[in-house]
Amino acid sequence: MAAERGTTTTVAAPADAPDMADVADAKEPRTARGRRTRDAILEAAAAEFGERGFHDAAITRITARAGVALGSFYTYFDTKDAVFTALVRHMSAQVRDHVGPTILAAPDRLSGELAGLTAFLEFVRSHKELYRILDEAEFVDAASWRAHYETTVAGYLASLTAAAARGEVREGLGEVEVWAIVGMNVFLGLRYGVWAQDQPAGEVAAIANRLLREGIAPR
Repeated sequence: MAAERGTTTTVAAPADAPDMADVADAKEPRTARGRRTRDAILEAAAAEFGERGFHDAAITRITARAGVALGSFYTYFDTKDAVFTALVRHMSAQVRDHVGPTILAAPDRLSGELAGLTAFLEFVRSHKELYRILDEAEFVDAASWRAHYETTVAGYLASLTAAAARGEVREGLGEVEVWAIVGMNVFLGLRYGVWAQDQPAGEVAAIANRLLREGIAPR
C-alpha cells in the first residue's frame, strides 16, 4: 500500500547523539513573555557569534543586542557555552521548520526537493551566520554539531523512504544517497547563499534538481 503523503514521521535520534532530555536547557521559559525574551537572546547570540565568533563574543554584547538586562540572560543560560549550545539546536530547528513544510506541500518528492532547496538557499541568504556558527560548533560543542547533521539525515531518510513507498522516487535509496544529497545542498548553500548570490535561488535549485532527476550518465 502506498504511504499517505504528509504523514508525520517520528525520527529516532542517532544512538550516539546527545540525549536531548539531558542537554535541553533546564531553564525553559514558562510564559509567552519569557519565550519572547529567550528568543530575543538567541537571535542576538546568532548575530554576535556570527559576527565575532565564539571566543570573541561577549555576553554583555548579546544582552545589549537583545535589549535585555544582564540578569535576564542568566535567567535562561548559565554561561556563554550554554547559550551557544542552545543556539545550535535553535538554528537547526529553524532550518527544519523553514524547509520541511515546503517539501511536504509539493505534489511529489522531486518537486519537493526543488522547493526545499530553494527555501534552504533563501534561508541561508538571510541567515548567513548559520554556517559560521555550525563550523565553530564542531570545536565548541561537537555533540550538538554532529547531532545537527545526523538528525537532518535521519529525518531526510525517513521522508525519502516514505516517498519511495508512494512511488515518487526509486526504491532502495539509503543513508549514502541521503548524505550525498544533504552534502550537495550544504555546499550549494555555502556557495550561493553565503559566498555570493549571483544566481537566483530557484535557478540554482532547478539545476541541482535536474541532477537528481537525470543523474550524470551520458544519454
